[in-house]
Amino acid sequence: METIDRAHLAAQTFGDADLAAELLGLFADQCRRILPRLADPALPAQDRADLAHTLKGSAASVGASHVRDLSSAAETALRGGGDGAAAVADLEPVVAACLAEIG
Repeated sequence: METIDRAHLAAQTFGDADLAAELLGLFADQCRRILPRLADPALPAQDRADLAHTLKGSAASVGASHVRDLSSAAETALRGGGDGAAAVADLEPVVAACLAEIG
């Protein structure tokens, strides 16, 4: 199953394969940096919600719609006073699948 909408990514990068590869690399790096912090219950909920918001925007830009949707759910849960643990748990395997697809 593809986790990245390649048509969306091509439209965002005007068909520039090098730019698409660069964006995917940046997205992968961001996933690797953000996800552990997002899952850290010691970090204040507002900070974690901000991280989820950042990941949501990055995912949207590369066409990773499932990551976008789950990041949005995490952000909503955290901003609503929840701990976001279930949303983050749902997000982790989807991010892993994206990272595997990106390579």
